[in-house]
Amino acid sequence: MYFPYLRGRQFELIALRELIENNLIGNHIYPVIEPVKLSSTLTKTLNVFKENNRNLAIIMNPCVGNLDFKKLNDSEDKVCKTMNEIINISNIKKGFHLSKFIPEYTDNIQNIVLIVKNRDTIKSYNEIYSREIEPEFTLMLDEARRIIRNRHRVLLNDNFNKQEKNANYENTDEFYTNDHLYYKDDGYVGFSDFSIVGDEYSESGFAPYAVAIHIVYFDENNDLRVRHFVSDTNDDYTDTTGKFYEALEKLIAWNQEMKLDTYAMRTFQKLYDEESYPGLGTVKKLSIMHHIELVSKFLDEQDH
Repeated sequence: MYFPYLRGRQFELIALRELIENNLIGNHIYPVIEPVKLSSTLTKTLNVFKENNRNLAIIMNPCVGNLDFKKLNDSEDKVCKTMNEIINISNIKKGFHLSKFIPEYTDNIQNIVLIVKNRDTIKSYNEIYSREIEPEFTLMLDEARRIIRNRHRVLLNDNFNKQEKNANYENTDEFYTNDHLYYKDDGYVGFSDFSIVGDEYSESGFAPYAVAIHIVYFDENNDLRVRHFVSDTNDDYTDTTGKFYEALEKLIAWNQEMKLDTYAMRTFQKLYDEESYPGLGTVKKLSIMHHIELVSKFLDEQDH
């Protein structure tokens, strides 16, 4: 099972929502959302998962952003009330960082998705859990494997080699992961990553000098690789539209040979044909959708 771990930014949420609305992912996909703020986009996304009876976990004690779930109960705001209703639906699982005290947020320490990202917090696990009492799933770093020996471990890795500037990707092609091939052999029930966004979180945004499109694909060994398509005219932050088309042209030419067929790739082709610029948020959304749909297809095929 694949647990894509995404922050609750607008276009990451829309990516998940559109995957469900377009029936692009199967039951092997179990998204984990760490929300950065309360928004109608967040509640709409959760509601789509609720209505389609699809599993999703939402982290109740996020380490980024400014959302405090403990304050929702005291609010009369419509979005807050909607949020409170949705997070108590059975297929919307509550998730928690082990780095924060869990009982402060929930009295059910088993029916949760636990996140263990910091090695220094691993010892806290044994103070809360035992072999008989475990979380439903525990997303953990590989280095925690010998310390946390529960039956529902999910391998968590940050596989995206994030660069400080888009221009630094330089149209490169690099290894992304093969966790999907070996996670069961290593004693895990699933694998997780931060897609083409990476674990690093920043509140601020800015106009980039270069536009980069990140596309994952399977090579001949079924390893997952990522190809970066970068614009050429990167001396300043003007003409983002033109830079997008430069990167997109390289992507389309590459895919003439690769023939990747996902909803996102078909949308990129349509944007190229129509010479249309959707905005950088949509570009990121499409890259995330492509990644998750591709992995979903791979996992579905392993069952047949």
